[in-house]
Amino acid sequence: MRKKIVAGNWKMNKNLQEGMALAAELNDILKAEKPNCDVVICTPFIHLAKVSDMIDHSVIGLGAENCADKKSGAYTGEVSAEMVRSTGAEYVILGHSERREYYHETPEILREKVLLALEQGLKVIFCIGESLAEREANKQNAVVKAELEGSVFNLSADDFKKIVIAYEPIWAIGTGKTATSDQAEEIHAYIRSVIAEKYGKEVAEETSILYGGSCKASNAPELFAKPDIDGGLIGGASLKAADFKGIIDAWK
Repeated sequence: MRKKIVAGNWKMNKNLQEGMALAAELNDILKAEKPNCDVVICTPFIHLAKVSDMIDHSVIGLGAENCADKKSGAYTGEVSAEMVRSTGAEYVILGHSERREYYHETPEILREKVLLALEQGLKVIFCIGESLAEREANKQNAVVKAELEGSVFNLSADDFKKIVIAYEPIWAIGTGKTATSDQAEEIHAYIRSVIAEKYGKEVAEETSILYGGSCKASNAPELFAKPDIDGGLIGGASLKAADFKGIIDAWK
């Protein structure tokens, strides 16, 4: 059975004290009422080591929002996969549309990041998704296939099993627009079919594919009810414990 996952992406929010307070609140809530899915919080680098010491890792997984495409060395300001792992983090988000767009991360750069993350034993949440113009031109399938081929289809089947895919329609991130549950299911099913073509049906059936893009407590039950949607990568709604818990409860 593939994993059901609700992952929070804090983005560039919360100072250290605020982040620790949110992690502590979530930890208490989820320890009191065990979730029906895997829960992961992906925090800015500065929070990782402190939050790792505070949370019960059997209840909440911890992830970084990025890592460097170099192993180590004279790369001022960068944080390597090994550094991320050393904090106690288990996951890393790679390929987020904001990284691709604002920081010009190419498929080649992302391929390096994925390899370095896997080498350190991190699980990768790999983001793919199309822009509004690409969706309106009906190119969404071609876009997500190219993003998979460019950065993760070079992996062996065993390594690919350590990848979680997050489908994020760029036009629905932070805009309040959400893909309908039918639109989301259609492309999730397509993504699974492309993985099956590459790695076989068994690997495709084991791959968790998350939906990201203005997912909230009100629409999560309808999205998560779809057969190919295995959870969510949550942005804004992961910054308040009650909102995030509302989405986690969609698996109940």
